[in-house]
Amino acid sequence: MTNAMDEVRRFLKKDDLPGAVRSLRPHAESAPVPELAEAVRALADAAGFEDLADAAGFEDLADAAGAAAERPGEPQALYDFGYACVERGIAFLAVAPLREALRLLPDSRPLLAELVSALEDENRHAEAAALLSGRGGALPAWPETYLLAHHTLLAGDLDTAERIGRALPAPEDPQWSGAHDRQLRRLDRTGRARRAQRAAGHTDPLGRADLRGWHYGLTGGLLGTLSPYGWDAGMTGRFAYLGDTHATCRRGLGRLALALEAAGRRPTTISLLPGRSDRILGLAAARLLELPAVPYAPARGDTVVVAYDLNAADPDLVRTLHARTDGQILAEHATCWTDPPAVSADFSALLCQFVAPPWKDDQRSEEEIARDVAHAAADPDEGDGATPPDPDEAFRAFVAAVGADWLTAPRDRVASPGPVPGSRFA
Repeated sequence: MTNAMDEVRRFLKKDDLPGAVRSLRPHAESAPVPELAEAVRALADAAGFEDLADAAGFEDLADAAGAAAERPGEPQALYDFGYACVERGIAFLAVAPLREALRLLPDSRPLLAELVSALEDENRHAEAAALLSGRGGALPAWPETYLLAHHTLLAGDLDTAERIGRALPAPEDPQWSGAHDRQLRRLDRTGRARRAQRAAGHTDPLGRADLRGWHYGLTGGLLGTLSPYGWDAGMTGRFAYLGDTHATCRRGLGRLALALEAAGRRPTTISLLPGRSDRILGLAAARLLELPAVPYAPARGDTVVVAYDLNAADPDLVRTLHARTDGQILAEHATCWTDPPAVSADFSALLCQFVAPPWKDDQRSEEEIARDVAHAAADPDEGDGATPPDPDEAFRAFVAAVGADWLTAPRDRVASPGPVPGSRFA
């Protein structure tokens, strides 16, 4: 048996299924496919046993893994195994069997598409782009060339993505029309963001350290603040775990106010979502912006809808925010960059992986806590001294440059963090 299987068994003996899954990452593309498949079958059997409500899905994974272990030279078995891994959220284990299947059937479009999908789920956009571009000039327009432009952009090569994406003909199949429109919007925004950052004096507009520029280009949202910790340790402006404070919330609200001013937006109300954290932050925003607070209503315009963490909100409610109501602005305090919410906020105060609200153990009324947030010090956190300066003037200049086109598109979810690297918890 390989070290991979030994490690899986060691973790499963401790009933640590997540640990067993993580243990396979170092072996996912080095272990022989049959042995990798045997390890995945052991994982699937354990998962199905522990989660009987979802056992059917794990049985499918176990069956596909077993078939790949027994018939590693059969492209269909390898495809089924890779597909099952992608469907179960372990796409990193799909790459090796799908690569092998594509080697055996190099002209298979379904195999190519599934391998690209697995790489996308792992945010390996440069590899996906290289795989597609390596097919040469015979690459079909839809969806393959569209996917090439898509992954080239997410890998950070804006100029090449522009050249490929702008030359792409409109799809004949209407199922791709929405994707085409989204791609053109992202190309428009990224180009605009690069010009805005250049005008604002950024040293490398839309380079691999321009978190604000890429965030706007990909999502259409404004990023209010950058993390002042760990910039040179791989965070590049994002937080991993954030123990939030009143001051951090106040700083984010201050940047929201600045964004509204710079973009010439004058909302008339603050809309409160029903969650406790949402209401606290919304009431603080109402104090700071001197606007009345009203309950959230999907059709209400000329309002700022304030969310603390959209991933913690009612999913049915969040879905009502996808289609934009005229004059409605969605502001989120802590946006998860490793598992983005179902909609992209128009303004995010900060990006983090995990957040602990500052009032989680505070039993006082929402109004009292909101008053403390509104009165907290607004001075920026000096951090560890390694983060580049992020003055109000630079943020104001960026917003002013993109403000005319801000709030003009649907709030599409963007699953990828884009080309700016960021360290995360496993």
